[in-house]
Amino acid sequence: KKETILIYTSAEDYIVESLQEKLDEKFPEYDVIVEYSSTGDMAAKLINEGKNTECDIVYSLEYPYIQKLDAAGGLTDISKIVDISVFSEDSIFSNNFVPVCRTGGAVVVNTEVLKQKKLPEPTCYEDLLDPKYKDLVSMPNPKSSGTGYMFLLSRINALGEEKAFEYFDKLSENVFQFTSSGSGPINALLQGEAAIGFGMTGNAVVKINDENAPFKLLFFDEGSPFSFYGQSIVAGKEEKAGVKEVFTYLATDYAEVMCGEFYPEKIFKDKTYTLENHPTDIQYADMSGNTSEYKEELLKKWKY
Repeated sequence: KKETILIYTSAEDYIVESLQEKLDEKFPEYDVIVEYSSTGDMAAKLINEGKNTECDIVYSLEYPYIQKLDAAGGLTDISKIVDISVFSEDSIFSNNFVPVCRTGGAVVVNTEVLKQKKLPEPTCYEDLLDPKYKDLVSMPNPKSSGTGYMFLLSRINALGEEKAFEYFDKLSENVFQFTSSGSGPINALLQGEAAIGFGMTGNAVVKINDENAPFKLLFFDEGSPFSFYGQSIVAGKEEKAGVKEVFTYLATDYAEVMCGEFYPEKIFKDKTYTLENHPTDIQYADMSGNTSEYKEELLKKWKY
């Protein structure tokens, strides 16, 4: 009987497929299972289960959540397993987790839908409040999506809490759907259900490259909101057969796949990646205050 190694992830479906395929090839001696869960659900499940969880490795969990899991004593000191000094200084918050990727956000438009409806491209966030875009905007719900939350935090840092929540109250009048996942708006754009989506830059680029999607990425003056997604070993699982091997592969060899094929935004000190149609001169937004405590406080005020 093969040893089973269970990985929880909130990564996109195409990454889950790639990851599962690579792990099956690399570790035929183990039964490695990659199980998807949304960001919020995964964090809540892991914190609730504690050391009784079946999960061995956490992969691609948004930083505020993985920080909370770390603070609860749920993670292993992985600095003894992999060299964390190779990662960019702004991505290292603890010895207990390292980044999987940096995901930036963009306002993505379906140029064909805009053309069909004879509508102009928005030039700023305020433009999205115009009634002519009613039921044409899709945004991930910050309560369930890390992508949605990074847009919320970015607007709060730009406007202040009161004005930012007023902004989203007005925006909600034009929102076709607040989706449960970060990929939801991109899927709505692909289906022509929305013309404008708050999405991940890397996700949109994959659809442009793989499906010839008629997308255009817009970056407004405030800059691109972004978040890190992290990986670690659940506390106590480091001694289980194969777990250290699999995690080391994820943090080293598979990192080359992740950055080279999906999310080229910088997480390593001395490595730079490029991807066809992915912007290389991104100006990032102010994402200060991106902590689990502040996130919980803000999400209590989110009402959609």
